[in-house]
Amino acid sequence: MTSHIREQAKLITAQLLSGAGIASGYAVGGLLAEEITGQTSMAGFAQMSVILGAGLIAYPLAVLAGRSGRRKALTLGFGIGTLGAVVVLIGVALQFLPLFMLGMMMCGSSTASGLQARYAAVDLADPAAAGRAMSLVVWATTVGSVLGPSFTAPGAHLGETLGMNGLSGPYLISMVAFALATLSASTLTKSVAAGTDHPGEPGVDDPCHDGEGTTEDNGGAASAKDSAPTNKSTTTSATEAPTPPPMKLGEALRFALARPVPLFAMITIIAGQMMMTNVMVMTPVHMDHQEFSLGAIGIVVSIHIAGMYALSPVFGWMADRWGSGVVIAGGAGIFVLTIALGVIDAVAPESSMVLLSTALSLLGIGWSMFLIGGSSLLTASVPAHAKVPLQGASDSAMNLGGALMAAMAGSVLGAGGFLWINLMATFVLLIAVGFSIRAIPLMSWPGHRTAGLAEAADQPAAATRQDGAGK
Repeated sequence: MTSHIREQAKLITAQLLSGAGIASGYAVGGLLAEEITGQTSMAGFAQMSVILGAGLIAYPLAVLAGRSGRRKALTLGFGIGTLGAVVVLIGVALQFLPLFMLGMMMCGSSTASGLQARYAAVDLADPAAAGRAMSLVVWATTVGSVLGPSFTAPGAHLGETLGMNGLSGPYLISMVAFALATLSASTLTKSVAAGTDHPGEPGVDDPCHDGEGTTEDNGGAASAKDSAPTNKSTTTSATEAPTPPPMKLGEALRFALARPVPLFAMITIIAGQMMMTNVMVMTPVHMDHQEFSLGAIGIVVSIHIAGMYALSPVFGWMADRWGSGVVIAGGAGIFVLTIALGVIDAVAPESSMVLLSTALSLLGIGWSMFLIGGSSLLTASVPAHAKVPLQGASDSAMNLGGALMAAMAGSVLGAGGFLWINLMATFVLLIAVGFSIRAIPLMSWPGHRTAGLAEAADQPAAATRQDGAGK
């Protein structure tokens, strides 16, 4: 247990440092793109490059984790982010936009590694505390995100002192922070294997578990049937059972598409990111159009970031105590309230600072609930040999979806204002709700033990298996 706590602390340290590095350069990335090109329209592409880079690298890092363990994957991911900060500095020095954008994309590798770190925490944790372990790593980003912006001004001063472009100075801080995160990840033990199935893990071999476990076993999936000894074969030691090789991407995606619960888990993660990015990216622009001060905009963004991460340990505890479904359902309700407040502000004669602050805080909370709830549900509803490829695929998809929304948001805001931004978020939420319809009956809920749901859950699962056989 002590060694697990030590490894968990290393993950939290790496996440904290990575978050600080990302936040340090966040405020100046757009300004640098605008300065290099002389075009304000290019400012948004700097942050989009970071999101796109995270989306492109997430799955390859997951594949590496499956083959060689989390230590190598996280060390490489944070290391690429470190090199990315160096490339950004060179691109700014040369005033060469393609090199600058390449560096920004490489910085996205640190974002992808931070996302993978939450699954590494689950690999280390007791299954009964998996949600809390994941949420603590996510929560560490709060500290980094708060500390990061405070390094922007000192970083700029440092850059000027060294004879560099002052705006590029914060990326010196990012470079150091990413390098320290790389060092922390490199000290993880080799035993941190990706996608580990622990004895008694929900969804693997505990038919009476009251959490995610067997409901997703029944409806999601044949997790136990596909990957672990059943209760009838308990005489065979788990250590003697052959371990199936990790699934290829196509095979893993077909596995998830055929099972309502894992598919819904992935959709939840992706939809939360898309809704959050869509509204978050355009709220500062909307506030600027409403003639709010930069100080007011900064306060709203800070409140939003706090909402994203500060309560994550609470949501992790909720997932462990009442199941991931409760967390996701709560997140959906929060998103509905967020969109409603956004619509009210959009149609009001004058925007309200209180209304926007509340909406952006709730937007962050809803994102956190979808991320933790969806990630916990995905981890619990698939067998070990499917976990890593599906985790990587969902992280890639969530970042690519966020990049798509960021790219579209400006045009949508220009065409229909802040009202259309919120309507676009509503459309994404409705898609997620649609995918929940088949999954909900197969998931555990408070007051309903797995055994009580097994008969109902088996019917759609059997239909899914028959459909698959028919193909």
